[in-house]
Amino acid sequence: MERAEIEAKFTQLLVSELGLDEAKINPEARFEEDLEVDSLGVVELLMALEDEFDVTIPDEEAENLATVRQAVELVVAKLAG
Repeated sequence: MERAEIEAKFTQLLVSELGLDEAKINPEARFEEDLEVDSLGVVELLMALEDEFDVTIPDEEAENLATVRQAVELVVAKLAG
């Protein structure tokens, strides 16, 4: 799967799962500060990511995710194996 496709799916997950404004979503956007996603929202997003991309994201890796770019890069790495 191409990185652009992963980014597009990720953006759609943020919109559909968390009701975020697509215009606010960019690679540098921070979940809590910029997108106003609380810790529960981040957990919901991670579960949706795992389902959508058929990957497993351990808690210790999830704790370090602060930006959209970091989350996309993690999914890219997981899919690369």
